[in-house]
Amino acid sequence: MLLEFLLPRRPISHQSKDAAKRQRWKDFVAAEARKAWGSEPAIALPCQLTLVYFCAELPADIDNIIKPIQDALVGIVYVDDSYVTDVDSHRRPLAGTFNIARLPPLVLPAFAAAQECVYVRISNAQPIENYL
Repeated sequence: MLLEFLLPRRPISHQSKDAAKRQRWKDFVAAEARKAWGSEPAIALPCQLTLVYFCAELPADIDNIIKPIQDALVGIVYVDDSYVTDVDSHRRPLAGTFNIARLPPLVLPAFAAAQECVYVRISNAQPIENYL
């Protein structure tokens, strides 16, 4: 794993008609990524983006939250989003049943507060055989 961080807010869809709201979301994602990534240079290697959206009622479509997050990481984590060769995206209700001991510790405060959030992980891309 190269990086993991939490976005403790409801994500904004790339189909949102409110461009200013979409930009504020991307700015927030970029700021959280900078905190987690630090001063390391952006990578120019194939990587995998993993997102887990822990949602409340009437959640955003999982496929529509990927692009704003992926775009916000350009120049911070990876040089260009063309280096993202794999995307693994999931949506689960906060009211669901989870094995808390197996969740990343950084999501636990959001669970305790019943707060929507998106877990973000960037890792090295795996050989395609691992997915088939």
